[in-house]
Amino acid sequence: MPVEAILLISIGAAFGGLVNGLAGFGTGLFALGWWLHVLPPTSAVALVVIFSFVSGVQGVFAVRQSLNWPRLARFVIPALAGMPLGFAMLGHLNAGVLKLLVGVMLALFGGFFIARPKFKRWQRDHKLGDSLVGFIGGVLGALAGLSGALPTIWSALHNWQKGEQRALLQPFNVLILGIVMLVFGWHGLLDKDIWLAVAMALPSSIISAQFGIFIFRKLSESQFRQILIWLILASGMVLVGGEFGDFLGAFAAH
Repeated sequence: MPVEAILLISIGAAFGGLVNGLAGFGTGLFALGWWLHVLPPTSAVALVVIFSFVSGVQGVFAVRQSLNWPRLARFVIPALAGMPLGFAMLGHLNAGVLKLLVGVMLALFGGFFIARPKFKRWQRDHKLGDSLVGFIGGVLGALAGLSGALPTIWSALHNWQKGEQRALLQPFNVLILGIVMLVFGWHGLLDKDIWLAVAMALPSSIISAQFGIFIFRKLSESQFRQILIWLILASGMVLVGGEFGDFLGAFAAH
């Protein structure tokens, strides 16, 4: 593999690991652009799933004391029920349009919270809403690898401490994307080239994720909320920009 490819794969893993370690999501959103320069789309997406899992496991360990098992179960169990629906819809729904819609939703939500910093967050859990968000997260995770998008927005609406938010988002994403990774392997999408890329990028991913976790621990509650909102906005803009760029490229090709 050329040195340039090794460098870009490692840089992408470092950015993705840092953001995941800091906020508990975002590996693919901040790494995919680097990887698509040197890898086919299917291989780049498979790499996203693998490194989301790798970074996520480290994050789960970091917030293990804050795990709220009943709350997590309200998200995870419906998500597991939603995943088969997501896999079934793969051949019938345009994933690009779905990513565009999710990107717009993330950008609008992030922009709203930046414009309304004094928005009064919910003080209590909404159990039915938790289950519905978990179900949709499972569908989106199987369909487009976006399991964390809606739960991230939902958690930001609550007055949860940073450890509580992280202790929901991180294990939720690890479980859903871990299952997606197994499905990729079952369908033969994890070939030797992908594992070679994993081996090359693993050190930078682990080191940067640990650095992100270190920063997370140093942040105050208000600082973490601000960073989370800005990352939600940035994630939405990255998704929208990526899909809009693909549209313009396809249009120019015609």
